[in-house]
Amino acid sequence: MVELQTLASGSTGNAYLLSNGSSTLLLEAGISIKQLRQRSGFRLTALDGALVSHEHQDHSAAVPELMRAGVDVYMSQGTAEALGASGHRLHIVRALERFQIGSWAVLPFDTVHDAAEPLGFLLTDSVNKILFATDTQYLKYRFQGLTHLFVECNHSGPILRESVNQGVVHPTLAHRIRQAHMSLETLQRMLAANDFSRAEEIRLLHLSDDNSDEEGFLQAIEEQTGIPTYAE
Repeated sequence: MVELQTLASGSTGNAYLLSNGSSTLLLEAGISIKQLRQRSGFRLTALDGALVSHEHQDHSAAVPELMRAGVDVYMSQGTAEALGASGHRLHIVRALERFQIGSWAVLPFDTVHDAAEPLGFLLTDSVNKILFATDTQYLKYRFQGLTHLFVECNHSGPILRESVNQGVVHPTLAHRIRQAHMSLETLQRMLAANDFSRAEEIRLLHLSDDNSDEEGFLQAIEEQTGIPTYAE
């Protein structure tokens, strides 16, 4: 059984605990280690490792403290260089080169974001096949046999346009959002192009406060796929 515990999600910080009963991973480290400890129920000592997708602080803020606390942290070379990270707890991983953490086989893949070398992760054990992808304009790859999708659904094109028209979002920021974050419409196209016959759930990550509609997004994805869908 897979358990995903959301410790933080959104522009102020992102962190998730993923466990299959035998191995526990931290996905992203975008809040302080004090918050990580408190929100995880002081479970950090049980971590098999932490995966960090890219260097932006809302995904990486606790990296130095995690490594000092004895947690192995996995990221791309570009992310490590952007963070100035080093030490024996740092593990450099490469897109499309599989590695193992506990009972999880992890396949990193490149994503599309305004960062040095951003990654998504495909995590597999003897039962589950999980897609974790956040902060990406779209996904370059197709995925077969997924059981769980933890994927960004940051904004909707029409809602973002209305935010610009109302002066809530500056046009320059809106352009950056479109280029760096996945929209509902892009996610729907991705879902339509893949076979998710084994999927048990979809979890929407990193919803924008100003440019999303949680209830509408959940309804749209559930109606399209027939898969139970939740927002984190």
